[in-house]
Amino acid sequence: MSDTLSATEHDRLAPFFTNLNAPIFGLKLPQEVAGALFSRYSRSSKSLRRIFLDEFLGQADFPLGQADQTGALDKARAFYERVLIGYGDDSVAQLGGAHIACENVSNVAAKLLEDARIGLAPLEKSTRYVRFDTTDQAGEFLFAKEPTIMASPHRDAYLTGLRRLFETYAQQMEPMIAFMRRSLPIDSVEWKHPQTGAPLTYEETASDAKLRRWAERAYRSTVRAQACDVLRQYLPAATLTNVGLFGTGQAFEHLLNKLYSQPLDEGRSIAHDMQAALNALIPSFVKRAQKNPYLADTYTAARSAAAQLLAATPVESSRPVQLLDWDADAEDKVLAAILYPHLRHPLSQVRDAVKSLSAEQRSGLFDEYIRRRRHRRDKPGRALEQAYYTFDIIANLGLYRDLQRHRLLTQERQDFTTVHGYDMPQEIEEAGFKADFVRSMDHAAELYGQLHRELPVQAQYVVPFAYRIRWTMKLNLREAVHIGELRTMPQGHPDYRLIVQDMWREIGRVHPLLASSAKFLDWNTYRLGRLQSELRTEYKRDTAAPGKG
Repeated sequence: MSDTLSATEHDRLAPFFTNLNAPIFGLKLPQEVAGALFSRYSRSSKSLRRIFLDEFLGQADFPLGQADQTGALDKARAFYERVLIGYGDDSVAQLGGAHIACENVSNVAAKLLEDARIGLAPLEKSTRYVRFDTTDQAGEFLFAKEPTIMASPHRDAYLTGLRRLFETYAQQMEPMIAFMRRSLPIDSVEWKHPQTGAPLTYEETASDAKLRRWAERAYRSTVRAQACDVLRQYLPAATLTNVGLFGTGQAFEHLLNKLYSQPLDEGRSIAHDMQAALNALIPSFVKRAQKNPYLADTYTAARSAAAQLLAATPVESSRPVQLLDWDADAEDKVLAAILYPHLRHPLSQVRDAVKSLSAEQRSGLFDEYIRRRRHRRDKPGRALEQAYYTFDIIANLGLYRDLQRHRLLTQERQDFTTVHGYDMPQEIEEAGFKADFVRSMDHAAELYGQLHRELPVQAQYVVPFAYRIRWTMKLNLREAVHIGELRTMPQGHPDYRLIVQDMWREIGRVHPLLASSAKFLDWNTYRLGRLQSELRTEYKRDTAAPGKG
């Protein structure tokens, strides 16, 4: 039921809400005010607009038509001081958020930021679409000057080693683009019409001026991105990047606590600067953020225990993807979860009933649950969350950067290292750069070894993306479907496509019925997989512009 507002009240409220007469509306308010309003809203019989009018705007003389929110903001911050700080009601800090840009941070630090899974949405500068052969005004390549290393006797070796990697990357960029053009010329590409998806020959594409324009631009973009894909293996983890974050106040507080409590100078510096920025946006939400002795001391103790237990034990080789844990009863649990919302029986009884089903009945029930999915954006239901899998993965750092961004699962990685060897893209060898690549990787491993003896955590900065790292992923079947169908799309990077396909081979091995849930997983291989996506982009760009088509 909408509020009955006087003409004066209407004028005073108008700048702060998207509408004043419908039950669904948006707030045009500072995040802290919005959060405080929602919290007060939960304990009042008043409407939200009436609470804002009576308790936040009050009798303050706000200029009509201008969102001067100083008075309301003061009231909101006083509210948080009383509730959040005084009583520790963390749920209040979930009701507002902020956007933060973190520019010129290393890839090591970017992973620290993106480790925060819940309540934060990160977006990072791509190494696949952006070239990293530029320099700053001083002519220096864009990598982090890690403070501890720069203050150590390893400073010169660090600078020399990283410059060498960037120089090789820069020198090979244009030759690699030329090689890509020669190895897969435009007239040999398989095309599809960007509107209909119908197959096209290059002659058909070239005979239509619009199609030719789209195709040529898509081909240029794809070839350039393919060269970046290959050469990013040279980039060290010190490479500077940009990360944008949106998060709730509670999530930012937890992130700051972790950054203040970890051992890297860069992470603590980012925490200090981020808190200063958040203090200008949502100070009440991050007021308690500081170094957490529990986090810091636990990290130190666990690292010490690990060194005593296995540090001197040789590292065994393993397959790139190992499925370590899975639930033998997962199929029963998933099938019971499909039925449970539609019954009145306890879950234990439903599971017992499922056990009596024949193989044909089980297959039919599961098929009814998933067969109507039309594409990957039709997400399978929550019943799939009953099955869990734990994978141990070893793959190159470039690949990890892409798979780490999935947040609705448990991931834990080891430090970046050179001890597991590296991956060399076949295009490097085919283009005649194998000797340069091997030499670069060997130099990086030597530099890593020198640093690791004295600065084991900081040594991560010199690890090129080509080197393999190890991490675990624990995820339920629903998230596995999402990752499988997203990361095997034709435009996906070949490295992570293979890893995700291997994960699904393992799921199919232990749970063949449940594996049928990934209806849109792509098992093919591609040379210029993103070409069709680029063609559709060019088509949309042209047709969306007035007067074009």
